[in-house]
Amino acid sequence: MQKEEDKNQRIKVGITIGDVNGIGPEVIVRALKDSRVLQEFTPIIYGSNNAITNSKNKIGANDFSFKSCASSDQIEQGKINLINCTEVEVKEGIPTMASAKLAIQSLDKATLDLANGDIDVLVTAPISKESIQNAGFKFPGHTEYLAEMAGQAEALMIMVSPQLKVALVTSHVPIKEISQSLSKEKIIAKINEFEKSLRKDFGIKNPKIAVLGLNPHAGENGKIGAEEQEIIIPALSVVKNNGLLVYGPFPADGFFGSDQRLKFDGVLAMYHDQGLTAFKALAFDEGVNFTAGLPIVRTSPDHGTAFDIAAQYIASAQSMRSAIYLAIDVYKSRKFEREITAFSLPISIGEKDKSNPR
Repeated sequence: MQKEEDKNQRIKVGITIGDVNGIGPEVIVRALKDSRVLQEFTPIIYGSNNAITNSKNKIGANDFSFKSCASSDQIEQGKINLINCTEVEVKEGIPTMASAKLAIQSLDKATLDLANGDIDVLVTAPISKESIQNAGFKFPGHTEYLAEMAGQAEALMIMVSPQLKVALVTSHVPIKEISQSLSKEKIIAKINEFEKSLRKDFGIKNPKIAVLGLNPHAGENGKIGAEEQEIIIPALSVVKNNGLLVYGPFPADGFFGSDQRLKFDGVLAMYHDQGLTAFKALAFDEGVNFTAGLPIVRTSPDHGTAFDIAAQYIASAQSMRSAIYLAIDVYKSRKFEREITAFSLPISIGEKDKSNPR
């Protein structure tokens, strides 16, 4: 029987600090400074005592307090916990090697604790991809890093807002390489993963998915590029034959420029800026980056380090706040799905054989 204290355990939300010279520490403090959040979840920040203290002081969050921990063994419910990876000098707006190394250390430690079950979900503050790669990080971004840590070839990036969910076939790929990166098999795999996530992570029973074309006007029947005819449409035929509600390919400009997007539960874009430019124009303040297709739950604000405003302390924490609560919602959705699957009643032999009595 489950212990009573286990039932009352709040979800442990691990939060990586990102680049401390960007707005990561600021939006973390702003998102957590209302003490009522501790009634809903337990935050564990992976980062730097002085970076969080600096942000607390700069925004005047006098009631914000945290417990400094050496490791996850010291985490306490009912408190904001901070696992101090290392101390660095904060230089708002200026990416440094020290801030890049801390971003990597924060991510590595949080990922290890996530794998060990010491935290339940992961929320990542923004990193400078250029800085961390200069510091030895070998991945294009968080998504690719987490996929490898989970032992998978790829993960699926989904941008989420209350009105719109946009997934990507390719993510951090140079424009000149996008066409070569597409294949019928890749698109089929991404559609299947997207449909599965919409069902299991977001509770949508029979999701309708719109798929965008690659070329202007979705290729104009082969007159402006052949990818739609040779790759995308054959992929859609396969998944439609498997019973999925998938439509397209749609021209991206007209699709996002009309209310057509409101008729679908999800939109699959072919490349990063095709999907994210429209998404951020429509939902920047509340958008969340969700990594689907992994055994763990990871979200992130949909903005970057914003070095240009880091020293001004005017950043909005809405996207960070949305990222935290989306991670919690997905965790609960997956847990509920596991529970109802585990306790489903088996069909008796008699019931299975009623149509064929002996």
